[in-house]
Amino acid sequence: MKNDVMGIIYTSKDDLALRELTSQRAVAAIPVAGRYRMIDFPLANMVNSNIHNVGIIAQKNYQSLMDHLGSGKDWDLHTRNNGLFFLPPFTTRDNNGEYNGIMDALRSNFDYLRRSKQDYVILTDSDYVMNTTFDAMIEQHIKSKADITLMYQKVTPAITEFSSSSKNNHVYMGVDADKNVVGLEVNPNAAAYDNLFLSILMVKRTLLIYLVDQAISRGSHDLYADVLIPAIQANSLKIMGYEETSYYRRVETIRGFFNLNLELLTAEAAAALFDANPVFTKTRDSVPTIYRGNAKVTNSLVADGCVIEGEVENCVLFRGVRVGKGAKLKNCVIMQDSYVEDDVELENVIFDKEVTIRSHGRLIGQAQYPIVIGKNITL
Repeated sequence: MKNDVMGIIYTSKDDLALRELTSQRAVAAIPVAGRYRMIDFPLANMVNSNIHNVGIIAQKNYQSLMDHLGSGKDWDLHTRNNGLFFLPPFTTRDNNGEYNGIMDALRSNFDYLRRSKQDYVILTDSDYVMNTTFDAMIEQHIKSKADITLMYQKVTPAITEFSSSSKNNHVYMGVDADKNVVGLEVNPNAAAYDNLFLSILMVKRTLLIYLVDQAISRGSHDLYADVLIPAIQANSLKIMGYEETSYYRRVETIRGFFNLNLELLTAEAAAALFDANPVFTKTRDSVPTIYRGNAKVTNSLVADGCVIEGEVENCVLFRGVRVGKGAKLKNCVIMQDSYVEDDVELENVIFDKEVTIRSHGRLIGQAQYPIVIGKNITL
C-alpha cells in the first residue's frame, strides 16, 4: 500500500572537502561500496517506504547523477502518474546552477510541489548512507499531529567527523521526554545537545509551500536559522523529534569517504547497512570477476567484471577493475574501470573512475590522509 507521502531529495553541490571526487560530479553521485552511488541510499529508503513520487533537486555538475538515475526504472519509479522527477536548476546569466540553500531550491520547484497530490513530504539530503524505512516516522508524525518531525540520532564519534571546509550544516537538537524539539543549534563549537539532526524531516506539503513562500518573501533562505529556530522559540509550530537507530554515516570529507568504504569490509558494518532492506542501484550486466595465476585476495569487496592477477588486501574494487601481475594493493578504494598494471604497489589510495597507473608505479598514502587520484588520469 502506498503511503500518502512524496519524497524530495536535495542533492548537495560540489564540496571542497571532497576535492577530486566532486570536481566533475555532485556529492549524490559519488560511487560507494563497490557498486552504489550515494543517491541510492535515500532513494531506496523512499521506495522501501512505499513512496512512489520522488523529486531529485539537482545543482551543477549533475550529468553523472542524471545518467545514473535515468528514467528511474531500476528503482521501479517509472510509473505514469507518479515516479522519479529529475529537477535540474534553472540556469540564467545571474544563476550558475547553484541554489542559495534548501529554501531557494524548493521555491524554484513550486510547480512540482503544487501539482503533487500527496498530503505529506519527506525532505532529505543525499550525502549519507543509511538503510531504513520511514514507516515508523510517518506513523508518529500523523498520530502526534506534528507540524514538522525531525529525524535525529544520538551523537557518536562515528557520525560526527566534520571538516572546516565542508559547507554542510551540523544541527544539534534538544528533545524532551514527549519528543518535542525544545532547541536547535547550528554548527556550534561545543554542542549543548547530544542529538544530531540527520537532515531528514517530514512536513505537510501545503505547510511546506507556505513556509518556503513566507521565508523567501522576507529575503530568508536558511531552513534552520530562518524557519525552524524562530518557530521553536515562538512555539508557533509543533516540531517533534524521531530517533533513528539504523547504521548512518555522512560523507563530507575524503577521510570520511575512505573510512566508510573500509569499514564496510567488516561483517558487522556490512550487515548493519545491507541486511535490513534491499538497496537498489543501476544495473550493469557484466561477467564475473576472474582471478588468474597467483592472484591473492583477502578481506576485500570485489565487484563483478574485475580481472585480478596480483595481491589485494583490505580493498574495495568497483566494477571492471584490472589488477596486473605482481601488483600489491592494500587499504585502497579503486573505482570503476581503473587499471593497475604489473608490479605496482598501492597503499591508502583512492582512484576515481578510469584511472591507469603504469607498471612499477608506487603510491603510499597515510590512513588519515589517503592519496586521491582524479577521474581519467594516467600515472
